[in-house]
Amino acid sequence: MGRVSRRAFAVAAVATLSGLTMAGDALAAPGAEGAAGAAGRHRAKRAMRGMWLATVANRDWPSRPGLTAAEQRAELLAHLDTAVRRRLNAVVFQVRPTADALWPSPYEPWSQYLTGVQGQDPGWDPLGTAVREAHARGLELHAWFNPYRIANHTDPTRLVASHPARLHPDWVVPYGGKLYYNPGLPEVRAFVQDAMLDAVRTYRIDAVHWDDYFYPYPVAGQVFDDDAAYAAHGDGFPDRAAWRRYNIDRLVLETAARIKKVRPSVRFGISPFGVWRNAATDPLGSDTRAGVQTYDDLHADTRKWVREGWIDYICPQAYWNIGFAAADYAKLVPWWAKVAEGTGVRLYVGEALYKAGDPAQPAAWQDPAELSRHLTFAADFPQVRGHVFFSAKEVGVDRIGAMARVVADHYGKPAKPPR
Repeated sequence: MGRVSRRAFAVAAVATLSGLTMAGDALAAPGAEGAAGAAGRHRAKRAMRGMWLATVANRDWPSRPGLTAAEQRAELLAHLDTAVRRRLNAVVFQVRPTADALWPSPYEPWSQYLTGVQGQDPGWDPLGTAVREAHARGLELHAWFNPYRIANHTDPTRLVASHPARLHPDWVVPYGGKLYYNPGLPEVRAFVQDAMLDAVRTYRIDAVHWDDYFYPYPVAGQVFDDDAAYAAHGDGFPDRAAWRRYNIDRLVLETAARIKKVRPSVRFGISPFGVWRNAATDPLGSDTRAGVQTYDDLHADTRKWVREGWIDYICPQAYWNIGFAAADYAKLVPWWAKVAEGTGVRLYVGEALYKAGDPAQPAAWQDPAELSRHLTFAADFPQVRGHVFFSAKEVGVDRIGAMARVVADHYGKPAKPPR
């Protein structure tokens, strides 16, 4: 999930609607048990209060590539301090934005977003520091990985010579101006798991977190060329779409099993695009008219993963205002609550803080109270166990005071994350 492109795409998707330093660390106890409530009703519970901290394209952190190690560290700690000040209890830190690493990985190169040069050692360990410093502040640290995106360009020669994508060019598919690993290859599936699980094995992270990129979002006039992989591995499937969904299902199932084997306490969560399928496509779908449906376009059966209990939490990106005709927050939250009901899978709601006060957004997003109304509405659904805000930059800057309003209305006391 580079967050920059995914959010831009989410906006475009709805626009096309018919008619978004140290390894290892001991866990520290989060803050005191809090209360969450709505419409004057308060009930003591654990609740997720998270923020995404995006590193792709230097979206949130570091503010630019090439800062000194001390400057990078200071900026990172400032984001953690902001989370505490806003009475949040979890940070979802992007540590593998483009088939690279924000820790000394034996599988992949150092991220270019640190030094400006892919593969160059920044002189410190951002993930190790983030884990240690988050826990010291009573925050959970969810390590956020993007499984298949390699680069936000299509030139393999721009990758460091030792990059796995250059060593295995047959793993790579150019599409939509970017490079991706081919999800249809079993060897790719095994490799990306190995790369991600190295962080699980090395650090006391609280969760593995994926964003909404599986098969890439569709680009008009372009074809994702997986013909050879389909010919080699697609026998027995009714069509290519079913085979692609199988590939993503296997990635989810295998990763879940391997996480529990490596470190049983680590949870596994996924933050998909907010619409599984429209009801017009499938009667099980939501009352939406989204131009993108994860089941059909990204080949990600997000509803199935929840209903089957394959993951520990789901955090759909419900990035639309209450009353938005094509994808109404007030229709998506009840739909996801029903999906999660009885499964044991925690439901958190992804919130579009980045839209608050953006003049390009609809009038609802110019109202500082819009996000607070989201939390008030969601509190009536017991399946909703918290919210995650995109993203750290906006949590700090808070352009029109929308985050401050959320804190004042809903985060009066600290709360522990759900377990």
